[in-house]
Amino acid sequence: MPCNSRRMRARERGDVLGRAEFLSLHQPQRNGGAARRPSNIKAHQHHEHAPQPPGEGVKERAEAPRWPEEDCMRLNPSLRGIAVSSLLAIDIHLSKRLGVCAHGSSSWGSVRSVVTLLALTGHGLTWIGGTLLCLTRSSTEAGQEVLINLLLALVLDILMVAGVQKLVKRRGPWEMTPGFLDCVAMDMYSFPGAHASRATMVSRFLLSHLVLAVPLRVLLVLWAFLVGLSRVLLGQNHVTDMACGFALGSLHYVLVETIWLPSSACQMLLSIGTLSWSPFH
Repeated sequence: MPCNSRRMRARERGDVLGRAEFLSLHQPQRNGGAARRPSNIKAHQHHEHAPQPPGEGVKERAEAPRWPEEDCMRLNPSLRGIAVSSLLAIDIHLSKRLGVCAHGSSSWGSVRSVVTLLALTGHGLTWIGGTLLCLTRSSTEAGQEVLINLLLALVLDILMVAGVQKLVKRRGPWEMTPGFLDCVAMDMYSFPGAHASRATMVSRFLLSHLVLAVPLRVLLVLWAFLVGLSRVLLGQNHVTDMACGFALGSLHYVLVETIWLPSSACQMLLSIGTLSWSPFH
């Protein structure tokens, strides 16, 4: 029985090897096949080195996957990038530490209403309303000239700051939602500090066109600084926002002094505003 089983297995292997698909394995190779092999290799190599149409290479390069920039690792960051990142980190940390009146539960939450009132003294609507009220009460051409130029300076400051804020779109350190008055004055973002810019411009304007005693001049400068600082204490501005606001306010003052409207132009604007312009009568 064991001999019969061995014979049957050998016969089965012989039948399998005798099939058509396995004949090339146990038969000697002919010269034709050996001759065809180099030609096939040459044809394959010729196909690989054949010039491709110009559109295919561009398409392959265009279809190559591109990793997003945030997933790319910068192994050699520049010294400038490291310095800027460090300064921004310090600015954010310091601004959060100074936001002691950001909420009612903050460390200085008990004086939050006082700091809010101080910030309100530098609001754009407060100064525009006060300037218009003084303009209606003024009876001298010199006073009207100063007030109209101050009004134009306030409008210019609001528009310039709102434009820069719209471009930068930097949020405050505590991500607070702007209030109603801030929305009306277009003070929607943090950079640059609108209150700091306005307070600086107004203080320099008043120091230049009003005759004030030395204590009042010192108090005016101190008020401008405290108005800018109040927004940092309320958690609505960074320290760099306040500093850039001071610089931008000084620039606005210089610009207003450059394009100062004379008394004749101011009287014409007043006549148009009060509908008493002579061509209409």
